[in-house]
Order: sequence, then structure tokens, then C-alpha cells
Amino acid sequence: MRRVSLIDIFTHPIAQKYLTRSGVSHAITVAQYAVQLANKYDVNPDLAAKAGLLHDIGHYEWYTDGEWDYDAYVKNDIHAIKGAERAHKLLIRLGEDRKYAKEIALAILLHTDSYLPENSMKKNTLQQIVRQADEMDEEPFGKHHYRKMKYEDAFKQIERLDYTIEQNMSEYRQSV
Repeated sequence: MRRVSLIDIFTHPIAQKYLTRSGVSHAITVAQYAVQLANKYDVNPDLAAKAGLLHDIGHYEWYTDGEWDYDAYVKNDIHAIKGAERAHKLLIRLGEDRKYAKEIALAILLHTDSYLPENSMKKNTLQQIVRQADEMDEEPFGKHHYRKMKYEDAFKQIERLDYTIEQNMSEYRQSV
């Protein structure tokens, strides 16, 4: 049994604040892709979904003279660092297993290497899954962060994803 569901995370005010800033539609899509990839590579789908959902909660809105400044974002971004800390704190606050909260936070930290020297780290499979799921939903100039989704639609998709994870967890447990 999972201690913390995606609905628990999604409905928390802290998650709502940062998911809204970084793009709810993108976060949910990445979580969905992460579950698919987790099933393919025999990784815990619950951890993959949570890391996928929360992977961008460290984003800061980069504006210059009231306009989105993609170049400033690319040059100065450390969202993965801030997001890993925020996600870890949120997950612990919600009652997530500490070991899992750390794994999820590390996957968020390493889902991009925009702030690291190129090829400087070896990533585990969960970390690679979150990065790949994020890249699968990427749009030029960060536009994937600005797709809109109604709260009710997002809630339904999260509920469906929670159900899918519950089904997949029994298969995952049998395989490990």
C-alpha cells in the first residue's frame, strides 16, 4: 500500500502553488510517461510518477521587461536544485517513506543537467526515466510549461493515474 497518493500531492497547497507556476499539464503528462517507462524498465511506477509530477516545482518565472526571457532562464536556471528540496520537504510532510522521498528528490535533482558539467554524473534508471519522460513532452522555448488545463480535468487525470499505479504496483512487487 502506498503511503502517499498522487491526489494527496496534487491537492496540497504547496504543490498547487508550484505546479501551477511550472505547468500542471506538463507535470501530469511527464508523470504519465514516467509510469509507462517505469513499467518498461521494471522500476517502481509510484516513485516514477511522483518524480515526474514534481520534477519542475523548482521553476522560477524568468521575465525581462514583462516578457518571458528564455535565454535568461537557460543561462541562470537551477530549478532542479530548488525542486528537489521542495519535493523532498513536501513528501516528508505528507508522510512519504523517507527512503522513497530521497529517491524521488534525487530523480528530480538529476532530471536535467543544465547546471552540471556535461556527462559528469552516472544516473540510475529512475533518474533516467524522469529525464526521458520530461524530454518526451518538451516544446521549443519552454512552451510546454504554459499549456493550460482545467483543475477538474487535471484532478481526473491524476485519479486515473493513481488507479493505474495501484494496478501496476502489484505487478512490480511480483517482479522484484
